[in-house]
Amino acid sequence: MSILALQGVSKRYGALTVTDDVSFAVPEGQALGIIGPNGAGKSTLFNLITGNVPVDAGSIMFDGQDVTRTPARQRCLAGIGRSFQIPQPFSALTVFENLCVAAAFGRDLPERAVAEDCATVLERTGLIGRANAPAGGLSLLERKRLELARALATHPRLLLLDEIAGGLTDGECASLIDTILEIKAAGTTIVWIEHVLHALTAVVDRLLVLDFGRIIGIGDPDEIMQSPEVREIYLGIEA
Repeated sequence: MSILALQGVSKRYGALTVTDDVSFAVPEGQALGIIGPNGAGKSTLFNLITGNVPVDAGSIMFDGQDVTRTPARQRCLAGIGRSFQIPQPFSALTVFENLCVAAAFGRDLPERAVAEDCATVLERTGLIGRANAPAGGLSLLERKRLELARALATHPRLLLLDEIAGGLTDGECASLIDTILEIKAAGTTIVWIEHVLHALTAVVDRLLVLDFGRIIGIGDPDEIMQSPEVREIYLGIEA
């Protein structure tokens, strides 16, 4: 069964079409990677799925329900969680406090009811040792992990990751991949936008390629990356 299904989704800003008739589905428990050149419409697609931006045409189904016009917070409460490309924690709050805020508002619960669960999420994401540290003093890897932890604190059934490996060293990236694989193994469905291809292909079951807002390929990662059209558009290799 598909937990997420988009049909003919489009978004325009004036004469500029950012997302153009996009249709795909993600089976529950699988991981889908999304790649494409800068400006391809990847982050806009996430904003449409989460409800941060309204669609102009098409429909979005989540867990069998039409959420096309559902407000963003209601989608979060229903089980759609996301990280953002540029981490923006509450810098003056501790790591643990950041997580409690995300869990309380993302699950509509009082903070005292989510504290124990937040500690578990910090363990899963390797941040338990930094629980009482101010978020503003974290390293890049720690900020990326906090962004992931805040998304997980909402208990998502569908987790959207936006370039969470960007800027990390090879060792940091390998550690992050292990964490994401554990999240997938626990049953969470993942859709991951990423430019770090080796990280993406270590996790995802399928790969989707966007260019100028249109899908130009979706399928097995190895087959997609061997496509002449994908290699020309994404890798700059002439077909």
